[in-house]
Amino acid sequence: MHVPKVSIGLPVYNGEKYLRSALDCILRQDYADFEVVICDNASADGTEAICRDYAARDGRIRYTRNEQNIGASGNYKRVFELSRGEFFKWASHDDEFDPSLVRRCVETFEKSPATVVLVYSGAEIIDEAGVVTDVSADTVDQNAATPHHRLASLIMSRQYANPLWGMIRADALRKTRLMGVFEADHILLAELAMLGNFVEMPELLYRQRRHAGSAMRLNLTARQLMAWHDPGSAKKKIILPRWLHLVLESFRGIRHVPISGWEKILCHGAVLWAPFWRWLLQWTGPVRHRLGLRRAKVGV
Repeated sequence: MHVPKVSIGLPVYNGEKYLRSALDCILRQDYADFEVVICDNASADGTEAICRDYAARDGRIRYTRNEQNIGASGNYKRVFELSRGEFFKWASHDDEFDPSLVRRCVETFEKSPATVVLVYSGAEIIDEAGVVTDVSADTVDQNAATPHHRLASLIMSRQYANPLWGMIRADALRKTRLMGVFEADHILLAELAMLGNFVEMPELLYRQRRHAGSAMRLNLTARQLMAWHDPGSAKKKIILPRWLHLVLESFRGIRHVPISGWEKILCHGAVLWAPFWRWLLQWTGPVRHRLGLRRAKVGV
């Protein structure tokens, strides 16, 4: 049996509105050696019928339906666990991407050293109708050789975790805890950053849709988000403030990834000081800008 080079995992729950568009984007890719793993999280709308229709028409699609809702994080893990490719990419049921995205990611991996674990493109923000409304500010291109420098760089620059929708080396992804429950995307990116380098391609090949029915718009409170990620955590008490919870979860990620003991110590330090440094740069930005203008005038 042929093992594809790339696996595209599509976790979905009640995604009938945009699902066809997402699947069409995948099947229009100009790189053909891929499989599509769809995990339907017990959808109650027309998602199942759409998926079965596409799977019947294209042998690269494998469709699995969960008997009950296992949460977003569980479903994201499931599509990766069922994948077989050397490279893995998550695809959202409501986002879009250019026909060249998969090919460009593979080409970039092939030209890059083995230390590169993630390749992604710039992202445009689109609305319900697919109209571009903005360009994402996420930029976490990293060349640092050490895990703690890469982790600090990520914390300093992260915005919406769009790089996670790029392509990931599957062997590296297996060394992480995959998707968790709290700040799952940012924590996973942090674990990947400690394992290797990220490369940002210059093209805008990914389009993230922001709409009223998206999970981030429907789940506004910490408890709602936890229940969305993991239904079993819906009744758990939320005692710690968000920032402290994020720090502790980052520490757990550091303990999990296979890096040296010394680097683990330095990564703990990065988690503690990088947010403060980022805040300081943002707070002093206007002052530094005015000082820069004054120096420019003096030099004229």
